[in-house]
Amino acid sequence: MAARLFLFVQFEFPWELGPPDGRYVVRAPGESEPQHVLVLNTLGASPRAARGGSARTRRLRSARAVEPLPPPSSVAIARATIVDPVPLSAERQARAWLDGLDAERELSKAAGALNRALYLHRVASADPFVREVSPPQALVARAGWGEGEQVADGQWLHARELAAAGRGRRRGRWPGGRAHSAALRSSERLAQLLGGRAEPLLCEELVLRARLDLDEGRLRHAALALQVAYAAALPELRAEAQQALAVRIGELTQLQNGVQTQARVAGEHTDQLPDEEILRHATERLEAALRARTAYGLEPGERS
Repeated sequence: MAARLFLFVQFEFPWELGPPDGRYVVRAPGESEPQHVLVLNTLGASPRAARGGSARTRRLRSARAVEPLPPPSSVAIARATIVDPVPLSAERQARAWLDGLDAERELSKAAGALNRALYLHRVASADPFVREVSPPQALVARAGWGEGEQVADGQWLHARELAAAGRGRRRGRWPGGRAHSAALRSSERLAQLLGGRAEPLLCEELVLRARLDLDEGRLRHAALALQVAYAAALPELRAEAQQALAVRIGELTQLQNGVQTQARVAGEHTDQLPDEEILRHATERLEAALRARTAYGLEPGERS
């Protein structure tokens, strides 16, 4: 009998993701058939395990003197393998899948499945510091196939490394200079914020939370987060009295009623979900207003 082959996408990250190592069957709510099998392995020594002992023991150890130039600490590598639970019976099918692979789409799908598990772990463990991931953060991303026991251990018969979208930008290959200038503005603003010459707006963090929920498909969360982001953004932006932002503030004012309506839908505990198109448009327009606020030099209220 021919071996059954399973397709997978795999990431390796230079930190521990949170959930314990193991195999997790992932199903959609109310469904009996699995969507994915998630396999988590920690490669190398876990810093948490290496520290070991009680909190008091760790405090005592931390009081010992160290060398002026200590060697770098070892890090654990988290390997996350997202497996398609539907097997193939022929290697030619697996090769055809890999040859025709849309890397960006498959990496995005796999990251979405992993992020759902991390979100649920954050809720189950009540640990707010568990965080989602993105493909460009991975040390390496792979796609391939293997037999059942192989992929269940994060291994394979054949795999290919994939380039994650955005990785080129992280290495300095900037298309047309536009993204490069945006990065320079980001670095300049970071220096302002760290140096105490400016302060972030409340809405800047709030819209980031709404964006994450929106991109991960958590529409109820996104609607409620965006309502709070708009409630903070409009008075904050008006208080700065930037004439250049007047049109954008007017646009956000018009969008706020729709955002509030979607937040009400999110809180009604019915089968109806908020309208993703309305949420996405309102999020993009608030993000655009915040970019415009800092796009041309120093932001309002900067202290000399």
